[in-house]
Amino acid sequence: MRPYLNPVCGGSTLFPRGLDVGVLRERSTVNSEVCYETRPRWLGLDERLFESPKQTGTANIQILDPLRDNRWDKLVARHPNASVFHQRGWLEASARTYGYKPLVLTSTASGLPLENGLVVCRVSSWITGTRLVSLPFADHCEPLLNDPEEFRMFTEWLRNECDHSRQRYFELRPLLEVPVADYGLKPARSFWFHELDLESSSEQLFERLHKNSFQRKIRRAERERLCYETGRSQELVDDFYTLLLMTRRRHQLLPQPKIWFQNLVEGMGDKLEIRLARKNGTPIAAILTLQHGSSVVYKYGCSNARFHNLGAMPFLFWRLIEESKASGAQKIDFGRSDLDHEGLVVFKDRLGTKRRLLTYYRYSNAAERQEAAPWESHALRQLFRHLPDAFLSTAGRVFYKHMG
Repeated sequence: MRPYLNPVCGGSTLFPRGLDVGVLRERSTVNSEVCYETRPRWLGLDERLFESPKQTGTANIQILDPLRDNRWDKLVARHPNASVFHQRGWLEASARTYGYKPLVLTSTASGLPLENGLVVCRVSSWITGTRLVSLPFADHCEPLLNDPEEFRMFTEWLRNECDHSRQRYFELRPLLEVPVADYGLKPARSFWFHELDLESSSEQLFERLHKNSFQRKIRRAERERLCYETGRSQELVDDFYTLLLMTRRRHQLLPQPKIWFQNLVEGMGDKLEIRLARKNGTPIAAILTLQHGSSVVYKYGCSNARFHNLGAMPFLFWRLIEESKASGAQKIDFGRSDLDHEGLVVFKDRLGTKRRLLTYYRYSNAAERQEAAPWESHALRQLFRHLPDAFLSTAGRVFYKHMG
């Protein structure tokens, strides 16, 4: 056993790696073969054979635990559509922080190298309901497949799971467009997805930056001789989180719990980088990035508004671009933006990114009502703005797990 921080249960929890608390339910007996359905209760999940009673043909689906099965790591390492959100470190941080249980659907037989996989997490909430999401807090998560028939098989399994259990819905977040009519899915939400191609020279990339929003501010930051630090030390995590609280309060949003970033640092290791700028020793801006293969993902950014005139954020973005290109990365994923968030969309456009539509898809066996979550109310958003840091951080720790 090894301890891990689990704020859901309150503090440090000892959890045996090999614990299997899954529930096996006998479904049918055909030709002396017993087919089982696995509905794991926590992180422990044995790999079992599942045959959907609604499937036609003889295709079988295996369910495996990506936190224990090394075959998942090998598939993620070699599949062209894999991203940082498929990595074990991301899934483990999500499980430790929020209690989200990951599982992978695959048609590959037990013991053989994985040929495909669709990863989902079960989100259980007394506020927002129980659902399967691929994946919570990930901007996108492409199913790792080889042909469209595999997608049909996995979505059929997920539809059956929703119909025979108390799941509100399942949600997929693929980068590629899905022919929804063929799979019983409906578009749920759409965003702009932003990506920067690093094939051009550094000089060309700089010239494509907006002159007023970036180029001049980068030069201002250089004249100010800002101190620049990179790494993932506890001091950098602490300074980053202090800036994050400022930023989330400014935008009247709940902050992620600090333990999320600590677990992310532990899980991602050298694939995570914090870049931070200081003025006279004071932290004034920071960004957190993740890396998978030749792609760098900008995931979080934060700043002290008192120092915005010094150009620290544009300076950090330029250092990110320069260093990513120097390391051999081919692109930077700048994540998603709400379609109506014009300010953020324009900001990312001025970095020289290209954008395309990103759509999330859902299946629900009941009519879905679009209801605003409690933390989206105007009154609570105003409250977030005035809460002391300790209370704001606690509110994030309590409520964020319901938002995945």
